Amino acid sequence: MIVAFIDELRAEDHAVESICRVLREQGCQVAARTYRDWARLDRPVAARTITDAQVTNQVRDLAWTIDHEGVRRMTPEGLYGRRKITALVQRTSPEASPGSVDRAMRSLGLQGVRRSKGIRTTIPGKDGKRAGDLLDRNFTAEAPNRTWVMDFTYVRTWAGFVYVAFILDVFAQKIIAWNIGSTKAVELVDVPLRMALWQRGREGHPVIPGELIGHADAGSQYTSIAFTDHLTDEGILPSIGTVADAYDNALMECVIGLFKTECIRTTVFHAGPYRTIADVEYATAGWVDWYNTRRLHGSLGMMTPTEFEQAHYAALNREPQPV
Repeated sequence: MIVAFIDELRAEDHAVESICRVLREQGCQVAARTYRDWARLDRPVAARTITDAQVTNQVRDLAWTIDHEGVRRMTPEGLYGRRKITALVQRTSPEASPGSVDRAMRSLGLQGVRRSKGIRTTIPGKDGKRAGDLLDRNFTAEAPNRTWVMDFTYVRTWAGFVYVAFILDVFAQKIIAWNIGSTKAVELVDVPLRMALWQRGREGHPVIPGELIGHADAGSQYTSIAFTDHLTDEGILPSIGTVADAYDNALMECVIGLFKTECIRTTVFHAGPYRTIADVEYATAGWVDWYNTRRLHGSLGMMTPTEFEQAHYAALNREPQPV
């Protein structure tokens, strides 16, 4: 409206600067440059302006969704920082630059979720008897089912503490089993072991006795006779890190940190407080599915664990090419 009024006065041979000065004296702050920018309707829009608008729309669609109740909620991808948001946007728009993503995130008020300090839950067994450390902090594997790392953590609920145990395949950093319990009994860590063995067999890649190392902290659950015997029966080589040394199970500690940061401390996977063990189970199921099938991992070349494993098996099963 103001620039249109200036345009009418200018058509009557009044100077733009004089019109703007009088308007400012009357309390309407407008610059001559503003009018001239408006008047140049034939000026092409800058390419970066168009690209930034497109990237902003992409980032907005990735970071938020509308639920079945019509409420806008943040998606798990909304927890990403600039590096992973950029990789995700470039999957469909390779021309998008990190700078455009950075500007889009600032305009939308997005920033990567940050971790907080964890609390030690591993309590060593009193007898001190445990297997040696077969990994020596080398958390790499040449193929799936060569090294599994295991640990558990706690979650506060209104009904008290609950405990969540995970088993992770080192090769693709894929969570292959998890379990939730209200106590820290041996069953908390033994159940996911049975689940992991069943899952690998169901996928058509069963564990070969003698090839797999099962690595854990020196917690009493993992050094118990029942759990150790189970490993032996399945042909899994037990490996235990040193006491009170998180680096000896650093990869599993890292994933548990992600679980606490991305799942437990946000409302992305569960709206509201955790009242019961069922709430934690529901949120954990959603997070594990996202972690394995959708979450991009920088250490995997911005691939998901499922994609990384599938690529490995696809390379093994590749048909020979004609010479």
